[in-house]
Amino acid sequence: MNYNVRGQNIEVTEALRDYVEKKLSRLDRYFETPVASEVNVTLSVTKGQHTVEVTIPMVGTMLRAEEKSEDMYASIDGVVDKLERQIRKYKTKINRKFRQNSGVKALFKEETGSAVGIAEDDELELVRRKQFMLKPMDVEEAILQMNMIGHNFFVFANAENKEVNVVYKRSDGKYGLIEQE
Repeated sequence: MNYNVRGQNIEVTEALRDYVEKKLSRLDRYFETPVASEVNVTLSVTKGQHTVEVTIPMVGTMLRAEEKSEDMYASIDGVVDKLERQIRKYKTKINRKFRQNSGVKALFKEETGSAVGIAEDDELELVRRKQFMLKPMDVEEAILQMNMIGHNFFVFANAENKEVNVVYKRSDGKYGLIEQE
């Protein structure tokens, strides 16, 4: 894996960079072939909170995790643990869905004798389905609508580009926009 480690309000020392690379290299054991894309790691410090955000773009999916704590090294350990859980959960879901050897399943190695993982009988249960018309609106109106209904995301038809977009409320209180490529 290629690592792009950058800092916000913190200088990324060589020791910190080495620790990040050493911990993230633990994820290599989950992949059949090395991840060809660049792993983006952002280290930041805000009001005494040490935050680590890791994004790993892959074919057909994106792995992302974020961890905050009082210590940067503890945040790094926490984010790696979260990524491992995501990979195991995703792999279990894929293996259950596609029993034959094809597609995305080939990205992940088979684990043998591993005591850690997600039980095969864990089900992803859909409890509600909604259908609604997408009203064309701009991003600001979508944020207002989202806040009015009290949700942390809102799906809408973007009036500017005529595509389906999603606005969401971030953990820092700001807003994000998800667009199609």
